[in-house]
Amino acid sequence: MALKTHGTMAVDWEERIDFDRLRRERLERAKHLLAKSEMGALLCFDMNNVRYLTSTHIGSWAQDKANRFTLLPQNDEPILWDFGSAARHHQQNCPWLGERSRPGISMLRGAMTPEMGRAEDVAKKIRLELELRGLHKEPLGIDIIEPPVLFALQKEGIKVVDGQALMSEARVIKTQDEISLLNTSAMMVDAAYDELYRAMKPGMRENEAVGLVSKVLYDLGSEYVEAVNAISGERCNPHPHVFSDRVLRPGDPVYYDILHSYMGYRTCYYRCFTIGYGSHAMVDAYKRCRDYLDAAIDLVRPGRTTAEIASVWPKAQEFGFPDEESCFALQYGHGIGLAIWEKPVISRLVSFDHPTEIKPGMVFALETFWPSTDGWSAARIEEEIVVTETGHEVITRFPAETLMVAGAHYFTVNGPLATTRETEAAPSKRVREMVEASSKTERVEVTR
Repeated sequence: MALKTHGTMAVDWEERIDFDRLRRERLERAKHLLAKSEMGALLCFDMNNVRYLTSTHIGSWAQDKANRFTLLPQNDEPILWDFGSAARHHQQNCPWLGERSRPGISMLRGAMTPEMGRAEDVAKKIRLELELRGLHKEPLGIDIIEPPVLFALQKEGIKVVDGQALMSEARVIKTQDEISLLNTSAMMVDAAYDELYRAMKPGMRENEAVGLVSKVLYDLGSEYVEAVNAISGERCNPHPHVFSDRVLRPGDPVYYDILHSYMGYRTCYYRCFTIGYGSHAMVDAYKRCRDYLDAAIDLVRPGRTTAEIASVWPKAQEFGFPDEESCFALQYGHGIGLAIWEKPVISRLVSFDHPTEIKPGMVFALETFWPSTDGWSAARIEEEIVVTETGHEVITRFPAETLMVAGAHYFTVNGPLATTRETEAAPSKRVREMVEASSKTERVEVTR
């Protein structure tokens, strides 16, 4: 166990997260790749990329606005345009930016209409900065963009190219401090699952589980609980990827995916349970699901490829789907960092034709799914893995080696109720004898 688990506070008596180093090393990775590219500068609207380059954040409410933007010119420092008061806050509290934090408003995903001229204003700001550095004739890489802003940049004579690939490549290898933050984020979900496991019982609703988990995470210091996918009973198959108000019942399978952010760094962390007891079919499905996951984890080490990992997973047709696109993300691997899905992607859909080498510093989640033979229940499990110099380390620690039963507190005159049983048990020998006897006495034919 090489990775340390720190508290969430800074202290003077031991080294924990070094945020100055985090800011410096993230920016250095992007600068290094930009220097090797054809681009004169990089323009980012994706808030995760803006944070990676500028180490600024104004809350998850701004995530879908595509309004904040930053320009990283070749051989220079990033310039940030932000909501007016936020820009002043950064000037006062982010000395690594200072006067390079400026007010700037784009189109707010169409809320600002074309005649308001915001697209042209953004394009003019960018052109002036590029001209100042002699970069206006060089290609400008962009990660995501609203079409009117794209058209306005082109009218300014700027050639736009794909910058998203560069930022994805910069973020694929995590720094020491990024890995520590991801480990801390996973630690919080460990605690959330512990509280959830103690609370689950018949009568609890999926949305109540979501509320419980969210409170635990926010109390521990989570920045943003993006989602808690709580899926129970017959909703387990097919996987709907969203919680409801369904009530848990005895014998139900239930799985959760907890996605949250600590200092920007995410989790994608499934666990699967049964309520009170589990059926034999569910136990078998869980074993199968776990075996596929363990086989994939066993292959994680530097020098392997995403194709090798995907090769141990079942084909789509083996669990009820016509092709790999139809079951995409059920047997799946994906990088995690400032976003929940980053490079590398591991899937039978793409990894065989486009394998990626596994390298130290990668952090990704591996998740598997298996439907049970009863036709409605299913198992879903996920682990997050850090690739080390010699192998890997799993950072999701809530127990998942075997299927766990929550709310198992039933007793009969013969002792505790078995935790592996069927909701409707097969008739006993005595019951069959009673049926046959009554059939003879009442002269009623009994068919089986």
